Amino acid sequence: MGTATTNPPGLDPQRLRAHLDAERPGLVCGDLRATLITGGRSNLTYDVTDGHRHWVVRRPPLGHVLPTAHDMSREHRVVTALAPTPVPVPGTVLYCDDPEVIGASFYVMERVVGTPYREADRLARLGPRRTRNIAHAMIDTLVDLHAVDPAAVGLGDFGRPDGFVERQLRRWARQLDSSRSRELPGIDELHSRLAAALPASPPPTIVHGDYRLDNLLIGAGDGAGPDDRITAVLDWEMSTLGDPFTDLALLIAYSSPAIPPVPGVSDAHTAPGYPGPDEIAERYARCSGRDVSGLDFYVAFAYFKLAVILEGIHYRFARGQTVGDDFDRLGEAVPRLVEAGLRSLGAD
Repeated sequence: MGTATTNPPGLDPQRLRAHLDAERPGLVCGDLRATLITGGRSNLTYDVTDGHRHWVVRRPPLGHVLPTAHDMSREHRVVTALAPTPVPVPGTVLYCDDPEVIGASFYVMERVVGTPYREADRLARLGPRRTRNIAHAMIDTLVDLHAVDPAAVGLGDFGRPDGFVERQLRRWARQLDSSRSRELPGIDELHSRLAAALPASPPPTIVHGDYRLDNLLIGAGDGAGPDDRITAVLDWEMSTLGDPFTDLALLIAYSSPAIPPVPGVSDAHTAPGYPGPDEIAERYARCSGRDVSGLDFYVAFAYFKLAVILEGIHYRFARGQTVGDDFDRLGEAVPRLVEAGLRSLGAD
């Protein structure tokens, strides 16, 4: 977390309070202080407090961004819609589309107490049994999400599920073309094999789009003993209606040994007790009743997507357009991800 400031980048607490006082009279009891929790190319997240209560504010990154990529109304809508379902989400307070307030659209939600586990050593302190319990709760929560009837919660028009996987594959192929700077043996073969093996998707569900352990909060932290519940699913910026197996496969791919242990990339899956890909798929299938026999395609697609993402970071790093610890090592992972994708499709 960052340091609390009077006026952090992208959020003026005084202007925010004036808006909250007008829209939610009596909610705020004192001057607001804000802490930038996460920032960068993804949406900015702030912890805001009046000294008595805490809220979380989400807004797009600073500077020019594509509104479709950082649509605060979509995030607010899906989180609000899921409130009465078994999927744990923060309570929403309000959405504001007036950029005059803090410089961009934003929404405010309740702060949920819990721990996001990104590093294996933090999970290891809990022991293998609790780590497995947490991972099982993560899988079960994904099952709960995919069991929600979109129309029943007002999300029947939340996306375009017809042709979802095909559009996703085209999107990531375009992203790869915009990041080409070196030879990547096998990546075009992987794309071609995926394009030739597009599956018939099951009935659409709400998909998170980036479902992984460090996008969840675990445990209430009330000191009353171990609490391995999922208290909130966060970061809904990529959510839509689509093929549920894309969520499951990405969760499996994030557990791949092909991803290097470098700062900024979660290695939680290496903690003792964390289930392997087969166990993740088996539990999801058993709890959801879904047939996962065609999962290999989706896992290969997830490897392709991660390879494109890491190649984009490598491309920008090599040109001095971004900085970060060990960003150079992320580029080394791309060939391993391509190989893993081809293996998933049965290629030699």
